[in-house]
Amino acid sequence: MPDPGTEVRTVPGALPDDPAGPPAPAERLEGRLEALRREGRAALVAYGVAGFPDLEGSLAAFRAMAEAGADVLEVGPPYSDPLIDGPVIQRAVTAALDAGTRMDDVLGLVNELTASVDAPVVLLVYYNLVAHRGPKRFAAELAAAGACGAVVPDLPPEEAGEWLEASRAAGIAPVFLAAPTSSDTRLAAVAEAGRGFVYAQASLGVTGLRASLAAGIEELVGRVRAHTDLPVCAGIGVSNADQAAAVARFADGAIVGTALVRRLADAGLPGLRALTTELADAVHTARPSGR
Repeated sequence: MPDPGTEVRTVPGALPDDPAGPPAPAERLEGRLEALRREGRAALVAYGVAGFPDLEGSLAAFRAMAEAGADVLEVGPPYSDPLIDGPVIQRAVTAALDAGTRMDDVLGLVNELTASVDAPVVLLVYYNLVAHRGPKRFAAELAAAGACGAVVPDLPPEEAGEWLEASRAAGIAPVFLAAPTSSDTRLAAVAEAGRGFVYAQASLGVTGLRASLAAGIEELVGRVRAHTDLPVCAGIGVSNADQAAAVARFADGAIVGTALVRRLADAGLPGLRALTTELADAVHTARPSGR
């Protein structure tokens, strides 16, 4: 019996009296991606900055993307040194920080978001923010807020022991990045340590709009698949519907961030909703060539 005042979260679609209990957060994420894979469809993973244009506006933006067809929502807590983020996301992050958005606000946003959408939610968070709260506390707070996992782009699996232990205890998915320069040894480590999906970097540069997909991304996805059955989603430089559809033909998901953040800044919620619909339609109808 929970203590008075304790919130009891339920998973959408789970039966309250199910003796097995609801699935672990990581299993919900993997289940959603596996269901799409069985249908022969790729996933649209849609990124946004928590607190941009403001806290309520970002919550509305994430909800709009889910309603418009995003399969997974990737929430980016604002951070003062966003290592892999290009100028569009940096400007959004700066605006969120200047408005006073902090990690407690982000966790509150995630809690409200996961209570109102079916799409699994993951964070894209730099490890300094994890370490500041402590991996055990951070992972537990993510799970309590309803998040399914976290992408930590600056944490290699070889140095992630404490985070992996905390993630397992909380039932959330630790998601790692694979780069075109990753050795087979590194890809094997990513596959062994990770849950949820593998984030394949389409470009070695920072996030941003690209005129074309980076050469070698399809080869990288194939190399990752040689080491794991986890879904492989590709991002960084996926900028429009044509590029997202191209990624969906060989990967399990297309991750789009900068284009969505820029559209929100330029055209507000209507523009964001329209672009998300366009991207989702492109990803969901692309003909897979190797999945």
